[in-house]
Amino acid sequence: MSVRKIRVVCATRESADAFFSGTALGRSLALHSIGPAVELRLFERNTAGLPKIYNTAIAESRSSPAVLVFVHDDVTLCDFHWASLILEGLEQFHIIGLVGNKRRVPRQPAWTFVNEQFTWDSPENLSGAVGHGNGFPCREVCVYGPPMQEVKLLDGLMLACASEVLLDRELFFDERFDFHFYDLDFCRQAERKGLRMGTWRISAVHESDGPLGSDDWKDGYRAYLEKWHD
Repeated sequence: MSVRKIRVVCATRESADAFFSGTALGRSLALHSIGPAVELRLFERNTAGLPKIYNTAIAESRSSPAVLVFVHDDVTLCDFHWASLILEGLEQFHIIGLVGNKRRVPRQPAWTFVNEQFTWDSPENLSGAVGHGNGFPCREVCVYGPPMQEVKLLDGLMLACASEVLLDRELFFDERFDFHFYDLDFCRQAERKGLRMGTWRISAVHESDGPLGSDDWKDGYRAYLEKWHD
């Protein structure tokens, strides 16, 4: 039986050599071994927005189909079985991630919050878990709720989907969002196209907590509201 190919898609400001020694994801992939079933599409020394990079990888998959795993370079993969778990998750959902929200409300500024005052959503609406800190053991583990739940919104630190699904539904990332809100926008597009999204039980640590409220974030939020109106 043939093994479904997984292609990790990552943008980094580092060179290819420095990526494997100097980034959380690079060290994880070096440990878990890139092989016949898992390959890396690395955009080294990158200065472009993530949607542009990710769309390039989607377009390339027309001639080389794979499960595409879009992931930030500051993510440590702690699970030895992460690749198998991604394939397992995609048997249940079209798109999977680590953490997300089972609902979506108007003017939502992030998957965790319900308003511009950054009020947390109720725990029963949240799903998944992720560690925060540098490597493992990490500083803390945020358990938002049970994983393996269908959600409306996923955090973009890791998103996985079969390339054939993306191309068949003509689902791409919106390049007006350089970094902030590209994930929320992607999920809303996916919802409109009838795709099911869910969280999955993959252990990972994220080094960044995200600069909520920064000027770049505010610009992204304005662009997001201009597009979706709520």
